[in-house]
Amino acid sequence: MNNWRNRKRLITRRGLIYSLIMCLMIMGFGGVGFWLLEPKVVTLSDGLWLAFTTAATVGYGDLVPSTHLSRIFAVVVVLLGLAVLSLVTASVAAVFVETEERQIERDLMHEIGALRKDIHRLQQQVESLRPSADPID
Repeated sequence: MNNWRNRKRLITRRGLIYSLIMCLMIMGFGGVGFWLLEPKVVTLSDGLWLAFTTAATVGYGDLVPSTHLSRIFAVVVVLLGLAVLSLVTASVAAVFVETEERQIERDLMHEIGALRKDIHRLQQQVESLRPSADPID
């Protein structure tokens, strides 16, 4: 049981790390793509900014795709960005849920221990109330 919990915890944390790595890769890919495809983007940092605002669907309007090719690329960045940002959000939520589950499990184990003590005490009381099995002659 403990081994399963450790595996689950490791998978949850790895999922968050993998999601963040994928997010950074897509932002990097998007930044380079916009830098190469969009004439208004003159620096890589502008491309990265446009990729971030596009993937996050913020769209401040300071940089916008102007060519057909960069607009098609923006659609791809939006779809990938939504997918990966959703994964990051789900991974963060899973970490919080796991923490809450551990607290609930600790509380339940404490309650089970208290119930076992109560049952043992009640069994002793019942045993003390039973008449002795010695025959009276």
